[in-house]
Amino acid sequence: MVPSFANFGGKVHGGVILSLMDKVAYACASKHAGAYCVTVTVDGVEFLQPVEVGDLLHLDATVHFVGNTSLVVGIKVTTENIKTNEVKHTNNSFFTMVAKDDGGTPVAVPELELTNHHEMRNFVTAIRRSKIRKEAQVKLQRDYDAFIPQEDFALLDEHRCTVSFERDKVPARQNAEDK
Repeated sequence: MVPSFANFGGKVHGGVILSLMDKVAYACASKHAGAYCVTVTVDGVEFLQPVEVGDLLHLDATVHFVGNTSLVVGIKVTTENIKTNEVKHTNNSFFTMVAKDDGGTPVAVPELELTNHHEMRNFVTAIRRSKIRKEAQVKLQRDYDAFIPQEDFALLDEHRCTVSFERDKVPARQNAEDK
């Protein structure tokens, strides 16, 4: 990693790493799909350790799951210090990609051949992760829709924030159209 990738703390900027991960996810997904692929979601980007300027970066991408037109690509990032040969695991993430034709319409992707128990575990885990993500999105939307300011002030009082408006001027319940 080169000095121009450094953040103000002297480490490689996380956005640079995320951009590289997206490019590698694209290459991995497109190779499997035989088509142009676009990023739909990025799940669980973990920044486990900083990446140092001067380190070699290794991005390992594998297709974990395929749907009809979508693929989940798992990416593991490691670094190697070229002076000490120390290897560090620095990042993990999962990218959901969709294959598209030249007109931008989603196209079917080939099925994934699972050749060992590790690949099977990745496939099943991707199914479970997708289910959990969808359930969480529904729950968060329900919580957002159920926002009752008068009751939620107690929750705010337990956290590090200051309410700088008059509590009694808040509407009793926020309607969906007020969002």
